[in-house]
Amino acid sequence: MRSNLLLCACAATLLPTVPAFGQERDSHPFTETFLVDEKDLASTGTNRFFVLEPGYQLVLESADEEDEKEVLVITVLDETKTVGKVETRVVEERETVGGELKEVSRNFFAICRRTNSVYYFGEEVEIYKDGKVVRHEGEWLAGEDGARFGLIMPGLPLLGARHYQEHAPERAMDRAEIVSLSETLETPAGTFENCLKVLETTPLSPREREYKLYAPGIGLIQDEDLLLVRHGKVEDGK
Repeated sequence: MRSNLLLCACAATLLPTVPAFGQERDSHPFTETFLVDEKDLASTGTNRFFVLEPGYQLVLESADEEDEKEVLVITVLDETKTVGKVETRVVEERETVGGELKEVSRNFFAICRRTNSVYYFGEEVEIYKDGKVVRHEGEWLAGEDGARFGLIMPGLPLLGARHYQEHAPERAMDRAEIVSLSETLETPAGTFENCLKVLETTPLSPREREYKLYAPGIGLIQDEDLLLVRHGKVEDGK
């Protein structure tokens, strides 16, 4: 990692490339590396679709019965972590199924002051079974073992843009394609319009496909069968 320049995209408009006539859509590449001065990155800020303010929380739930209900709680903590020379914000995700804790991850993000693009610098993962941590699958950190950080949310999303969210070979290689900018979704927390829809894939599991929706000013409102039930500031963001 260079001292003054990081391989990520501060401008991050991610202009989509239109495949040539006869060219398969899958050959349209995902953006892997970007350029930004690390001095432009901050641990706090707000992207239109991604809030990075301490104390902000999203709660998403499935529609299953209580003994099978999946709950995802995403909290922007009042905590930072330095990755390389970048101070990142810690965002915790806690997943339970039927009231039993399944996974806790601590994710590290930074936002570009000039463009509001949000970058992903790694995560710590604890996967639970019967109340005990059994593995740390999916952990990675930019700058370690060849890992590079990715783009979690561009400041100016463009239809058809494709980019890597994570770039840690053989560990975490999630990538995203913006497939809609005009979705409407009804959730237990309300009806949201002009939502951004993302298709997530990974070359580590080529058959896996996952859709997520983000609402303006709110953030994630749908993660597959999980829907937003509440959002806003919590008293303790630690």
